[in-house]
Amino acid sequence: MTDGPASGMPKLLSVGLGAAAMGLLMIYNSVSGGPAAGPPASQAVPPAVAAITVPTPAGPATAPEEPAAPAAPAPVPAEPAEPAAPAPLALTPAKPTRLRIPQIGVDAPFTELTLDPAGQLNPPPPDDKNLVGWYREGVSPGELGAAVVAGHVDTTTGPAVFLMLSKLRPGSRVEVSRADGTIAVFAVDSVESFAKDAFPDQKVYGSTPDAQLRLITCGGTYDKSRKDYLNNVVVFAHLESSHPA
Repeated sequence: MTDGPASGMPKLLSVGLGAAAMGLLMIYNSVSGGPAAGPPASQAVPPAVAAITVPTPAGPATAPEEPAAPAAPAPVPAEPAEPAAPAPLALTPAKPTRLRIPQIGVDAPFTELTLDPAGQLNPPPPDDKNLVGWYREGVSPGELGAAVVAGHVDTTTGPAVFLMLSKLRPGSRVEVSRADGTIAVFAVDSVESFAKDAFPDQKVYGSTPDAQLRLITCGGTYDKSRKDYLNNVVVFAHLESSHPA
């Protein structure tokens, strides 16, 4: 029994996102009270007092004082600039040479995979149980984007390299040795199963903002009439680090 990526798998797709925002403005008006009452009318001055009123002597003329100059406003400290977001971790292109997943006992060499005339990914040769394939027209593991790696869950001769792939859990480590002498270390984000006749191409093969990895094999129920499994198991992982081999 052999397996491969989902039937009808198209080439890599790109997804874009957009967002919009709206603002609100509120106005509040206040109303002042009516005019204040004036002072009471003054009482009449007695005639005797009015007759002996002495005028105040005139003093020397004085110039009006100049108004004080307004104080200069205090300088407003500049707001610190927000630090730029760090660039996503990614490696230069390099062919993968070996895949290791210690948690499920995988230690396998790579072969290159191509598309058939119908646009479907050709699986690795069915007679080699310990072999994984990398889609060579896509990005290499560790490079910016989603690298695609496929392997059999079993063959006509028994269990194969990705038999236990569905047992991986978030946080599991996947190591890819590369031809440039580096080892790319990926951390598993999720493990999901999809029906082959409803495979989410964009989610699996779409562009990504960082270096990611997709490990794909067959899963679910085996249909004897179709001689194929009904599902695909997909491991989603991201590049966590790299080091020399």
